[in-house]
Amino acid sequence: MACDPKLLERIRGILSKRTDVVEKKMFGGVAFMVRGNMACGPHDNKLLVRIGDEAAASAMSEPHVKPMMFTGRAMKSFATIEAPGIKTDEQLRRWVEMAAAYAASLPAKRKPSKAAKTTAKHKK
Repeated sequence: MACDPKLLERIRGILSKRTDVVEKKMFGGVAFMVRGNMACGPHDNKLLVRIGDEAAASAMSEPHVKPMMFTGRAMKSFATIEAPGIKTDEQLRRWVEMAAAYAASLPAKRKPSKAAKTTAKHKK
């Protein structure tokens, strides 16, 4: 996810007060993880959000919202918000907070223990 550095900073600002957010390098860019679950991330000058199947389907009727395409297929729980749809801080905040709330509603991802990583390496 190559990204616009200004958009990246705007997202960081919105999520800065949360204690459950981690930035992770993914898809050649940055993804914001909440409790270990992907919430959102900048892609060029667009915003990718994970908001759940129902919210994503509903969002498709809004201006500047498109399906998130990955390997040629639309991902049901995700949406792409084009630059005009996140122009103002209020617009961006709406989508980022929606994505963070959805990610926080999912079971927290646990990091594998060192023993599990070692076992997984030896099974190959």
